[in-house]
Amino acid sequence: MPITADQARKIALSLPEAAEMSHFDQPDFRVRKKIFATLHTAEKRAVVKLGPEEQAMLVESEPKVFAPVPGGWGRKGWTHVNLASANAAIVREAMTRGWRNVAPKTLVKAFDAG
Repeated sequence: MPITADQARKIALSLPEAAEMSHFDQPDFRVRKKIFATLHTAEKRAVVKLGPEEQAMLVESEPKVFAPVPGGWGRKGWTHVNLASANAAIVREAMTRGWRNVAPKTLVKAFDAG
């Protein structure tokens, strides 16, 4: 079942210390001032901060859901998430990966400890 922008927002904000702000007039999600995802509601997509290897793996496994952002940002791991083709589990995995890539190591360790 496709995920809505509101559901994606709730997933992002469920991560430790996640806060919603704005970046280029689009909602973004940050952990300690570092962006891990943005939401483009009109296009029904999100963008997440993955590593290049994570990006390649997800694009290969779910090509209808994930695509690199064009240009240099995409080469750095920023990845489009097509919400209309995604489900909550896929979006949660991508958002969590993005969060892990920018969160301080101590916060990630506390998150993993449960």
